[in-house]
Amino acid sequence: MDSVFIRGLRVDAIIGIHPWERRIRQTLVFDLELAVDVARAAGSDSVEDTVDYAAVAEFVTDFTIAGEFRLLETLAEKLATELQARFGVVRLRLRVAKPGAVPATRDVGVAIERDMVAK
Repeated sequence: MDSVFIRGLRVDAIIGIHPWERRIRQTLVFDLELAVDVARAAGSDSVEDTVDYAAVAEFVTDFTIAGEFRLLETLAEKLATELQARFGVVRLRLRVAKPGAVPATRDVGVAIERDMVAK
């Protein structure tokens, strides 16, 4: 399967379980891989025949900022569901990293894969 991907999308949002985390914005870094057959878009040379990664990036940003989630797991799961519904993606991989959350690490986070075809 072909895919459209976004790597390193940075979003500043309220996220975390600690009271101090609920008062600040922290940077999250998203990597997404969205399964899509690119043959139709390649033939038409039209963005309407593929997943528009600019629209996906804007949606991820807006959704994350508006959500003010406590757990990365919740954010990832709800975001995956919305991406599948809004953009017709049947399979996706999503990684959400929280740089600086744990001392002496580059980042920590959550990675999920969802496959609507298998359901």
